[in-house]
Amino acid sequence: VQLQASGGGWVQPGGSLSLSCTASGSFVSRNNMGWYRQAPGKQRELVAAITKGGSISYTNSVKGRFIISRDNAKNTIALQMRSLEPEDTAVYYCNRVTPNLGPVSDYDVWGQGTLVTVSS
Repeated sequence: VQLQASGGGWVQPGGSLSLSCTASGSFVSRNNMGWYRQAPGKQRELVAAITKGGSISYTNSVKGRFIISRDNAKNTIALQMRSLEPEDTAVYYCNRVTPNLGPVSDYDVWGQGTLVTVSS
């Protein structure tokens, strides 16, 4: 599988960004999907997940600020981010999640992430 995240960049605190992820084949439509991020010096964490049927979960730190969505027909997922904080600075990745919306292993196949930098 090939996963490609895009849409990252630099934004001031309080700003907004939208990320997009494309995958090869029917990877998105076949899997529960999620957005992960890895901040400098920290482990990768799952921040938002969405099932094939559209059920959603978020980690507490992004609730009310991030919105995850999917388009199975286009084999894409998206992450709308608003009210961004310096703590949101990280490389963001998309990948599948487990059936109970948990993170997959670091040994899973990972694509190229996209860097989000929040600073003044």
